[in-house]
Amino acid sequence: MYHLQDNHFMHHHQSRTLGKGVSMGLYDFTFYDVITSHARQFRNQPAWHEDATHATTTFGQYKDRVDRLAAGLNQLGVSKGDRIAVVAQNSLAFFTIYGAAAALGAMVVAVNRRLRPDEVLFNVNDCASKVLFGNSEFLKPLADKPELQTHVAHIYTLDSDASDYPAIDTLMARETAIPTNQAAADDPLVIIHTAAVSGEPRGAMLTHANALYACLQLAVEFGEYASRPHLNLLPLFHVAGLFMALQAFCSGGLNVNMTRFDAERAAVLIDAKKTATLFTFPPILEAILEAQSKNNADISALKCVVGLEAPDMIQRYETVTGGAFRAIYGQTEASGFTTLSPYQQKPGSAGRPVPLARVELFDAHDKPVAQGEIGEIVQRGPLVFKGYWNRREDNAAAFANGWHHTGDLGRFDEEGYLWYEGRKADKELIKPGGENVYPAEVEQTILRHPAVEHVVVFGVPDSKWKEAIMAVCQLKADASLTEKELIDFVGAKIARYKKPHQVKFVQTLPTDKEGAVDREAVKKRLGAPS
Repeated sequence: MYHLQDNHFMHHHQSRTLGKGVSMGLYDFTFYDVITSHARQFRNQPAWHEDATHATTTFGQYKDRVDRLAAGLNQLGVSKGDRIAVVAQNSLAFFTIYGAAAALGAMVVAVNRRLRPDEVLFNVNDCASKVLFGNSEFLKPLADKPELQTHVAHIYTLDSDASDYPAIDTLMARETAIPTNQAAADDPLVIIHTAAVSGEPRGAMLTHANALYACLQLAVEFGEYASRPHLNLLPLFHVAGLFMALQAFCSGGLNVNMTRFDAERAAVLIDAKKTATLFTFPPILEAILEAQSKNNADISALKCVVGLEAPDMIQRYETVTGGAFRAIYGQTEASGFTTLSPYQQKPGSAGRPVPLARVELFDAHDKPVAQGEIGEIVQRGPLVFKGYWNRREDNAAAFANGWHHTGDLGRFDEEGYLWYEGRKADKELIKPGGENVYPAEVEQTILRHPAVEHVVVFGVPDSKWKEAIMAVCQLKADASLTEKELIDFVGAKIARYKKPHQVKFVQTLPTDKEGAVDREAVKKRLGAPS
């Protein structure tokens, strides 16, 4: 049994009838409904191609795998509302877990595989996950951790070779009936832990409706390319990677999956499979374009690239392919896509709000700011997430006055394009290579080093990652520490993508009138990259 202590979520678990015995299921639509429908409409069409094994799975075969896995999980005791954790590389097995969870009304706890073992276990246990799936390389570091058994009753590997754990295929050995009509549209499909704004990650619950509305938005934007093959590069534990893969599937298209990114292989696949859509964070697109130039590959099929990129890289992509780069603004809590427009419509902007998002800019008192002024980006509509798992106070703050408060700042121009203006001071965020890193978590980790007295962490511009992590440290008296020693220390404690790219040591850090370190003064004085 799980507890949310939040009316925003719990109303689903009350009586679901609409007078005269009409079930609310009449109006529900879930990912499993899509799977079932597509198995009939596109039964023999390819749905998933695994580049590592060169194996292709049809929509009909995918449903068969989903049903078998759902039956196996149900025999383990997994039912509606239970959590299934996954820490793995992208694969057909990972995508099948999403389908099986949808069939049962369970939730996937999608864990970032780049996290350190203690961080993985926090996410797994935070949601009281009953089953854990993973690649052996990610499960092995967890084996000697007593916390692994806090809630997890069953562990399976997604690898087919020998392992300390049984393979996922052992759950799919025989076909048995599974419960039907388990999930409602507003039930969570996935829980994705966001970056640690105050030192601890929070599990954002995204529903079936969130996912399918996001897919609809993408399909409308992609037009004729929505059902073309998608190059599945971004991880399925991130909202962008998952919803791009779901969009292709829901549109009847093929997901061409790469377990590990290789730019030269990606260019080959774009040519061979005629992949048309891709989501990118630096330096993915640059690496593909370099491979295209080096090998004279034909990547002209790649017409719809979405993401964050530098203007010169966008221009280079569009020149090479004749495609259109789509600018976005989004976050996990808003299903990834709040704005989405061709970049060249208003270069430098984040695009216009998607049709299913009501977006406003508010001041500190939740009042709209004047056109052209900077305010906090707030949002309403079916893309807004269900809330944070077991975070009543955080949910109350996020949904104050009936709006989702993003913590991001922006301004609208006279044509309705959104210009991103950074994070609110109390919710400062760094995005190296598309990952979200909150300074508070990195600072707390650095302060665990016995040589460090004070530290300020913030983002600085970077040509490769777009934004890099800078740490400015004041050491304790008579202490010594090198940049490499500190970076290695952080990388051993938390995910390596959170470790500083640059470290500066200073005699003293400026303080404010209360004696606290003055973050803004530090950033103003030392914010330029070395």
